[in-house]
Amino acid sequence: MAVLQTMNLTLSPCSPEDRADFIDLELDPEVMRFLNGGAVDHEKTDPKHVTFLMPRGTEQHVWTARRTINDEFVGWFCLFPESQTLAEIGYRLRRKEWGRGFGTEGGLALVNWGFSAAGYDKIVACTMAVNQGSRRVMEKIGMRYTRTVSFNSAPFPGSEHGEVWYELTRLEWNGS
Repeated sequence: MAVLQTMNLTLSPCSPEDRADFIDLELDPEVMRFLNGGAVDHEKTDPKHVTFLMPRGTEQHVWTARRTINDEFVGWFCLFPESQTLAEIGYRLRRKEWGRGFGTEGGLALVNWGFSAAGYDKIVACTMAVNQGSRRVMEKIGMRYTRTVSFNSAPFPGSEHGEVWYELTRLEWNGS
């Protein structure tokens, strides 16, 4: 992993010093709405027993995003290797940072790094079908919709519409 610099963000491999910011992010019910239906109850939730990433600062493949100008915490991004040639991108941003282009900016940095430095052939991402903000980020970083997967049960509002998957291949990224 490398430190990635964009126009407005510095993405650094996460560290234990990021733990409080990560936990604070999970306490916002709007940030977590499309992952578990609301804020995470940290007294009852073990990060090892959930279906979504709850970084604590020791995870490989997670970058902490901070504003370059003042080092203010913006959120985190991950590029998790599923195999030597395939990785899944994910991100979570503080609500006050939504709509400012940081998801696209950080996502593009990871996609570029994933294809140019890490050697992936394909990068995928998924989100709830109703999560229009995340879907827009995926589209802006060049990903294309590939499928919708239904859930066996709908544990919280919106999940009855399923989960959408997007992907971007190295050939598409290269413009071939």
